[in-house]
Amino acid sequence: MSSTSVPGSPGKGEATYDDAERRLLLGVAVGSIAHGLARRVPLVPDPRDYPAALRAVRATFVTLEIGTALRGCIGVLAARRPLVADVAHNAFAAAFEDPRFPPLAPAELHRLTIHVSVLSPPQALRCDSRVDLLAQLRPEIDGLILEDRGQRGTFLPSVWEQLANPADFLAHLCLKAGLAADHWSDSVAVSRYTTESFAAPAAELLDDNVTRMQ
Repeated sequence: MSSTSVPGSPGKGEATYDDAERRLLLGVAVGSIAHGLARRVPLVPDPRDYPAALRAVRATFVTLEIGTALRGCIGVLAARRPLVADVAHNAFAAAFEDPRFPPLAPAELHRLTIHVSVLSPPQALRCDSRVDLLAQLRPEIDGLILEDRGQRGTFLPSVWEQLANPADFLAHLCLKAGLAADHWSDSVAVSRYTTESFAAPAAELLDDNVTRMQ
């Protein structure tokens, strides 16, 4: 599955990773961006250097912000790489390959806030109608994938912060997928997922990395 860009910053999820593991993942993200600035390719971490929880195959999104403004967001919906490798890949892509933004400039690195979202496996929703789907949605919890007629779109759970009404959330997701806002058909496929998300300023993470190397 190709990388996917989405609006917004990551949403909320249940805690699976402890503070040290979260910090390691955020460090991998900023390290991959710094590596990209220096060498134009992402960092390729060796999963054997990380705790078992970070070696598991998981899907992630990495979101970059400067202040409150989005600066890049790239991720995958299907787990296919060890967690640390997926974070490194998506951090680089968010910084340099999000088609909505120019590649990150060196002067921007220390201004970033880096968010990592680890996705749960998507679960298909059985729904007989648009009304049925709306009744099943869990605001602020569900990320949603909508597919039909060869089109697909996804929203991370945090998009609920901008679109709190389920009808608005679904309408904008249909539009993002290239469908009519009120689209529905018997062939619509909908899946939901949750995210565990955490963030830190890039400057702080870079300081951490320097300290660990000393």
